Amino acid sequence: MMAFILYLHSDLRWLILLFALLTIIGGLRGMGGNRVFGKADKRNALILLICCDIQLLLGLALYFVNGYFNTLTTGGAAMMKNTFQRFYAMEHNVMMIIAIILIHIGYSSIKKNISDQAKFKRLFWFTTIAMVVILVSIPWPGRDQIGRPLFRVTGI
Repeated sequence: MMAFILYLHSDLRWLILLFALLTIIGGLRGMGGNRVFGKADKRNALILLICCDIQLLLGLALYFVNGYFNTLTTGGAAMMKNTFQRFYAMEHNVMMIIAIILIHIGYSSIKKNISDQAKFKRLFWFTTIAMVVILVSIPWPGRDQIGRPLFRVTGI
């Protein structure tokens, strides 16, 4: 069961990156013109938000079941010196939670009674910053000791 959750957690990142990119492009297009904030703009941001929330739940399950929480509470200075343990017990989790908070703030701003230009601008900036944080926090292949395959199912 945990292997399935790990595969799902690993490969769901591609949906998150896709919808983050679509949201960023929509926000950029909306800031550049006199566009009305429409259903498609809201839908992309909502799908991004839902995928991030699912990803958070999967990540929390992995965090507690795989023992990273125990590593954090009992590891001390030795855990902080170990690149692998530090990344998975602290860095990855904290950065991803920050990114998800930014995505929630961006999405909540589009529900406010503000101009469409302001909605596009806020959604663009919050999603862009969250995307940068996500890209930095993903264990990409080639990263020393923490790298993972691009697609866990295929191992590529």
